[in-house]
Amino acid sequence: MAQKMANKRAAGGAAARAAAPAAGAILPGRRGTRAVAAASSDASSKAAQTAAYIETMPGISGPFDSPFFDPLGLHKGASIPDVRRWREAELTHGRVAMLAALGFVVGEQLEDSDTWLLFDGNITGPAIGHYQQLGQGFWEPLLLAIGICESFRVAVAWATPQGNGFNQLKEDYTPGDLGFDPLGLKPDDEQELFELQTKELNNGRLAMIAIAGFVAAELKSPGTEVFQHLFEILDYDLIKEVDLVEDIVGAPETPLPELDADTLSNLGFK
Repeated sequence: MAQKMANKRAAGGAAARAAAPAAGAILPGRRGTRAVAAASSDASSKAAQTAAYIETMPGISGPFDSPFFDPLGLHKGASIPDVRRWREAELTHGRVAMLAALGFVVGEQLEDSDTWLLFDGNITGPAIGHYQQLGQGFWEPLLLAIGICESFRVAVAWATPQGNGFNQLKEDYTPGDLGFDPLGLKPDDEQELFELQTKELNNGRLAMIAIAGFVAAELKSPGTEVFQHLFEILDYDLIKEVDLVEDIVGAPETPLPELDADTLSNLGFK
């Protein structure tokens, strides 16, 4: 009931804001000024309600907890249903990114294996090029599996489109809670569940940044795997630091790895 009331207040604030210019045009002068002031007050009230709702959600943690991280102020023009939809999208993308980051690392480390996971070792090289090496018989089951998962998520989470309810979550649905817990890990205690949800969100956010970095690194250094790229940087940096110390104490310098100009440029060295 509280959620329904919050949604009604948010919708009322949006309607008042949309109607304000028309009121000002019909009732100029003092009445128009009062209408604009009322619309501004409604908008401020809507933003305050949205902010208060966000502060009750999991995912707020230090150092971005004063009161929450929104540098662009997106919540000021959003309603509570908007925020709930954004949280659903964040959780979905975070979960996909966690799987993608894990697949990136595992796929590259096991590329010499002859297990079925890598199609008898025929998938090789940087992970960014693995999909292009897949043959017929992989994409069809994959698309079918994705379609089934998304159909299930839509059925559980999303309200039937009608009137102003288009592109909205069900009111009794908790973003991200699809009832999928085959290992029974979901705690019964509300505080423990809240902390677990925050951990999932933070790990998902980190995974989204990580997978973007993996892809960017392999695009910048074609043919170089992500860990190979990382270790080449660490190796080169470490030897340069050792050379500085050796130069100070008068010891012979350790030779740097023999890398061509393109590789050095891709690694960020001039």
